[in-house]
Parts: sequence; structure tokens; C-alpha cells
Amino acid sequence: MKKIAALVLALCLSLTAFAALADGIAKEDLKLGLITLHSEQSTYDKNFIDSFKEACANKGLTEDQYAIVSDIPEGDECRQQAEEFADEGYNMVFADSFGHEDYMIEAAQKYPEVQFCHATGTKAHTEKLDNFHNAFASIYEGRYLAGVVAGMKLNEMKEAGKLNGEVPMIGYIGAFPYAEVKSGYTSFYLGAKSVCPDVQMKVVFTSSWYDEIAERNSALSLIDAKCDLISQHADSMGAPTACQEKGVPNVSYNGSTVTACPDTFLVASRINWAPYFEYLIDQLIAGEAIATDWTGTIATGSVEITEINEKAAAAGTADAVAKAKAGLEDGSIKVFDTATFTVKGAALENYMADVDSDPAFTPDTEVVSDGYFHESEMRSAPYFDVDIDGIEILNN
Repeated sequence: MKKIAALVLALCLSLTAFAALADGIAKEDLKLGLITLHSEQSTYDKNFIDSFKEACANKGLTEDQYAIVSDIPEGDECRQQAEEFADEGYNMVFADSFGHEDYMIEAAQKYPEVQFCHATGTKAHTEKLDNFHNAFASIYEGRYLAGVVAGMKLNEMKEAGKLNGEVPMIGYIGAFPYAEVKSGYTSFYLGAKSVCPDVQMKVVFTSSWYDEIAERNSALSLIDAKCDLISQHADSMGAPTACQEKGVPNVSYNGSTVTACPDTFLVASRINWAPYFEYLIDQLIAGEAIATDWTGTIATGSVEITEINEKAAAAGTADAVAKAKAGLEDGSIKVFDTATFTVKGAALENYMADVDSDPAFTPDTEVVSDGYFHESEMRSAPYFDVDIDGIEILNN
């Protein structure tokens, strides 16, 4: 009986959510809420905030039709804020951090007439709620291109005899050893390796998405460890400013740091979230279903790299990036082509990934076929968590 009751409840929730979408919402009646983990001081959150405002402006929404609430922790405060938006008549609520997901799901279960959307999450396709959705982008392609920029710079330094060691060495600062971060630094490394074959990488984790002191100190420790170039998947200016002070090339994330770091900034990759926010607005107005898992690409304008800083970049970098980008777009280049890396000395011929996330991280889906690892094709959030040769993790 309990199972039947649960099924009936789920059906009722689904029908309510479907009915809310089916009629569509007049543009002037739209109200959109954005929840961010940090304020605009975080490059990660600023990227969402800027994209959200841009999308609303592009779609002709007035400033009183959307609201942004920042500094919401990955805890019950997220659920409370999401429910507050729902109580105030908002049609869609979006949260931007991985740890927000469970609390957004709770709100979605309570308010089936409201659409709840979440970045970097993994559970929408298993929760099967018509009003809860995940979104991400193939940012690994952007990081690959940024890696090409890094590899070209390392080649230039090698030719000039300016390397700190015998081989080109990248230092990389990651927040956590999550699949999203591993996918990011591995794709960056493979991009560099595509033009600088003998490159190696050292990785440190800070255990925080935003900790300016830890990120700065991590950059300095990697520089002391004779890394020739620094990049990061962390959200403060700690690493870029440390690189500027030490004269070490830097590839940042989520936006250009050229103003603060004119001598060392090379390029940055970013997810442009405006296309997704515009898509949400269009779907709400049309009364059409929102994708359970939405993955933006270079083609949708969702994956970008900033303008290359010609003052710091190596000669020929723009041409090398254009060539690599063309290969990604026409499919001739696969970021995780298994012919381009090894794992413990062997080719990666198969891999069961944890796509249907559970607390035990149980492998459940084969993701290697046709000669490459199919990242973000089974769900939007990354699931590449393979430790490949050439990358040394200094702490975990």
C-alpha cells in the first residue's frame, strides 16, 4: 500500500507540474530567482550573476521580475530561500552550487508548480521530478583550449631555456577531488599535452571552492615546487595575484584577470550561462518542458575562452587555438580520446562510471566506446574521475 500511495503522490506532483508548464506564462508575469553560494567577489558566482542579468535583459525582463540572493550556504538555508521565492510567486528558482542540490529537491517536492533548476547537480535524472532540472556545459572543451594556450607558452619557455626543471611542469589548484574538478584539470592537461608532449602536472586541493589565502598559498607552494605555469579550479584571485607577483604564467577560470595580472594572465575558460537562462525563459513562456539534464556546448555559445593576452602568450597561440577549436567543433578531436593518455601505463579500454549517483559512488554506466570517454553525454554534470598518467596529486 505504501508503494501505491507513493506512486499516486508522484503522479499527482507530475501532473501538477505539467499543468503549470502546459499553459505557458506571459512574459510580464515571469519572476525568476537566483541563489548563489558566494557574492560577486567569487569569480564563479559572478559568472552566474552576470549571465543571469544578461539573459533577463536580452529577453526583455524588467529588474523587478528577477531577484538574486547571494551567500547562501550549502545547507538548509538553500531550501529556506528556495521556498521563500516560491511563496513569493516566483516561477523558476535556480541555485548554482553542487551542495545546494538536495535542498533544491526538497523545495521542488513541496512546490510542484514551480520549476527548480540547479547547476553541477547529478540527481535530476534519477529523482524523476518534472519540476527539478540539472544543467551544465562541456566546459572540458574550453579547458582543453585553455590547455593549448598553456602548452604553447611552455614550449616557448622550453625553447628559451626558462623552464625550472627538465620537463615542462604545470601546477594546478583544485577545490575538491570531485569528478567535476578532475574532469577539468585532466582536459586542461590533455590540451597542453596536445602541443607540448612532455608536459607534466602537479595538483593540490584546497578543500574549499573559495579560500583566497589557501589558493594563494597553494600557488606559492607549486611555484616553490618548480612549476612553470599555474592554473586553477577555484574561485578567488589568490592564485592569479600570486602568479603576477612572482612573474609566473597563469591560466584562470570564469573570466579574464588581465587587469589585475597584465604580465602573467594568458587566457581563461568559462561557462556562459546566459544561453541556458534564456532557454529557461523561452520554455516557461511557451509552456514547454525543461530538459531534465541540459548540456551546453561551444555550438550553443555556452563554452568560451576569453581573449588571449598577447602580451604574455606565446607567438602562434591564436592559430593553435583556432585549429583545436575547429577540431572540437567538427568532431575530429575528442578531448578524452583514449589514444592520448594512459592509466597506470595501459590504455583505458572500458570504464564504468557513477552516472546514477548514490552515496557509495557505485559504478553503473559504461562510458568508454568508439575510442573515447563520453563525458557529459549520460548526464550533464561531469563524471570523469580517472587518474591518468602524467598528473601527480600532491594531496587528496
